[in-house]
Amino acid sequence: MTRVISLSNKAYEMLKERKRERESFSEVIMKLIEGDKRVSLTTFAGKWNGDDIDRVFDMIKKERLLSATREITV
Repeated sequence: MTRVISLSNKAYEMLKERKRERESFSEVIMKLIEGDKRVSLTTFAGKWNGDDIDRVFDMIKKERLLSATREITV
């Protein structure tokens, strides 16, 4: 079913800027509305269920050291 809605010129231009090629305005609006339903990462704080947290932290530390010492040539 199709509905007709009115938009201000500014709202239309903002919507048009977010629209990708081959994407309908309906898809853009739905994507924007769904984005409002995202859950904050703090919701998951303290929820680790695994018993391998020490191993995970060790892996993170190693990766940070590698990325901190990486040289970039321009």
